[in-house]
Amino acid sequence: MTTAPAHAGFPQAPNLIGPSRPLVVQTRMGFHDIPSMRRGLTAVRDSGTTAVGTITLDSFTRTNQHDRARRALERGESLNGYPIVAHGAERTRELLDGVVSAGFPVQMRHGSAKPFDIFRVMLDSGVTATEGGPVSYCLPYSRVPLEEATAEWSRSCDLLASHDGDHPVHLETFGGCLLGQLCPPELLVALSVLEARFFTDHGLRSVSLSYAQQTHAGQDAEALMALRTLASRYLPADTAWHVVLYTYMGVYPHTPQGALRLLADSAVLATATGCERLIVKTVAESVRIPTVAENIQALRHAASAAAGPPTTLTPDDSGLLERTQRLIDAVLDLEPTTGRALVTAFKRGVLDVPYCLHPDNMNRARANIDRTGRLIWTATGRMPLGPLPARNADHQVTAAGLLGLLAHVQRSYDTPAEPPRATPRAPAHKPLETARHAHV
Repeated sequence: MTTAPAHAGFPQAPNLIGPSRPLVVQTRMGFHDIPSMRRGLTAVRDSGTTAVGTITLDSFTRTNQHDRARRALERGESLNGYPIVAHGAERTRELLDGVVSAGFPVQMRHGSAKPFDIFRVMLDSGVTATEGGPVSYCLPYSRVPLEEATAEWSRSCDLLASHDGDHPVHLETFGGCLLGQLCPPELLVALSVLEARFFTDHGLRSVSLSYAQQTHAGQDAEALMALRTLASRYLPADTAWHVVLYTYMGVYPHTPQGALRLLADSAVLATATGCERLIVKTVAESVRIPTVAENIQALRHAASAAAGPPTTLTPDDSGLLERTQRLIDAVLDLEPTTGRALVTAFKRGVLDVPYCLHPDNMNRARANIDRTGRLIWTATGRMPLGPLPARNADHQVTAAGLLGLLAHVQRSYDTPAEPPRATPRAPAHKPLETARHAHV
């Protein structure tokens, strides 16, 4: 059996990513049985897009309940993803044989706060691209203490960095996607940079930084530009890195038209801000797990929007870069290592995720959506973000109001009117023109 390494070309290689290359698009598919998983990967590979394959793991595997995953397989029960530990490395290599190549790499997506055993089997399977992070896969996805999760991620990153292969292991931080919604961009960008720095502290030199599309295109453009600037400042010079944008992760439009419009807007945002990769969502996200065909439709729709006629997008000029750098510096000044600094930062409230109920999160921060559609802080707790504008006090959130905020994007895109975009203004930055993977 000859199997191309699943990391081949992921996704730094010139044949996949570069200033003149199309936007790389990616689904989040995962199936419990090998024939279905193979059909899904093959369909993505043959979709006619520049794509990365995905193996998304099941809930039992994410929470290290591998015996339960094995029993489910033995009984022929369905799982909500691929149980890589239960299947084992040999069967996973068979799954990938003849599917992956230098032009079609595969990433494993998992969601685990304690991924060491998952990573060990993953590496033995030939897959050397994955994602997560000590904070982003602990808050809010688990009840594992943050200190315990950080220690586990430290030894897991050491394992990845020590892997002896033809290409370095690639690790994507999920830090820019916390909660998926209602988290203002300063915190998303800061955590994306801090988790990437945590990875490089442990010797990894191929990383990507994430950001999830939020509620306003101009604000998102400013955030993504800040993310690129800060990555260049805080990551070691010998690190190969890129930025991955996630199509909106909150309550998704119920209508096919609204879902496709939101997906297209995320692709336009990605190309305008120089993102190298886009994680797509489908028309079925609001009701069920999407089919392979729906995932392929999403890939093609996003790729088409990214390659379409140039669109002008004006980023905000709110000082987000300066506020985010102040937050990152405050965290890094707490302890000699990034891992210890992250734990201490949450203990002291220097980092605080709004509406996150994890016991290690102080949960004093609050956010809202203002009249222009932008995410704003209404309370920052102990985070060093500076004084809030007086007008933010008018946007305090009630329990009933929170439900309305969660449906803000869904309502905006399901109505016939155009969704909210950047408010016209005299641009402080040169407007960004989307082009075929233009960089800024």
